[in-house]
Amino acid sequence: MTALVIAEHDNQSLKGSTLNTITAALQCGGEVHVLVAGAQCGAAAEAAAQIQGVSKVLVADAPQFGDGLAENVAEQALSMAEAYSHILAPATAYGKNILPRVAARLDVGQISEITKVDAPDTFERPIYAGNAIATVQSGDRIKVITVRTTGFDAAATGGKATVEQVTSAADSGKSSFVSRELAKSDRPELTAAKIIVSGGRGMGSGDNFKILEPLADRLGAAMGASRAAVDAGYVPNDWQVGQTGKIVAPQLYIAVGISGAIQHLAGMKDSKTIVAINKDAEAPIFSVADYGIVGDLFEIVPELVKELG
Repeated sequence: MTALVIAEHDNQSLKGSTLNTITAALQCGGEVHVLVAGAQCGAAAEAAAQIQGVSKVLVADAPQFGDGLAENVAEQALSMAEAYSHILAPATAYGKNILPRVAARLDVGQISEITKVDAPDTFERPIYAGNAIATVQSGDRIKVITVRTTGFDAAATGGKATVEQVTSAADSGKSSFVSRELAKSDRPELTAAKIIVSGGRGMGSGDNFKILEPLADRLGAAMGASRAAVDAGYVPNDWQVGQTGKIVAPQLYIAVGISGAIQHLAGMKDSKTIVAINKDAEAPIFSVADYGIVGDLFEIVPELVKELG
């Protein structure tokens, strides 16, 4: 058995999600190869070669891979697929865009968002917004798997894999890169942050989210939000934590003015420590919170900042 991990990267460095996916691949048994498909992506390939457990890094370096277009990366993976028992990618927007195309073309069922490997053909994944865990056994000749990164530790560095250039698949011609808008922030990236301060509908407005900024600054935290706050236009979409947003598992998650709808809990309940602030003592968020404060957030948050000062 040999597993192929499709690396998520920016041509210069690997995304943290790739390290978690490699851990899952190692638990499937056998060797682990990593595909780095990009343009002038030698630095990312070298980073992949230094991950413990990786035996080979396969580099497809061509202009059509430079922007990570799913159609082109999927073609590259398909051109190599028959040599592998497992093909894995992180369950991020990147991986979720590529692997369904691969699974469909291979005529196999995709196993989505696994959180545990029980055996090379058996995996666990959350269903019903995380309220139940399904154990899935696959009889497909090639297992196509997306990995929920919060379910696996990041693989350690210190390895020395061989780096091999492979023949690049041709441009599919089905899509083209138009533009990219990057949000710049001095705060940690949401899915990689160790501490997150999130606000919900209870914040009342986008301007009121500013009350959370001093708290996030003191803690060195990323800022997030519930879907209700995002849908109300209080904050940008990329702040959303939950089943239809980003799945996070920081060391500390502070939920402010968040009632705790099941969709939100699905995205953050694996956090190591959860602190909830809400004026409704019956709010569902308190059912998963390690510490809860019932009261007016507009009074409590400034007091917390003062204590942290």
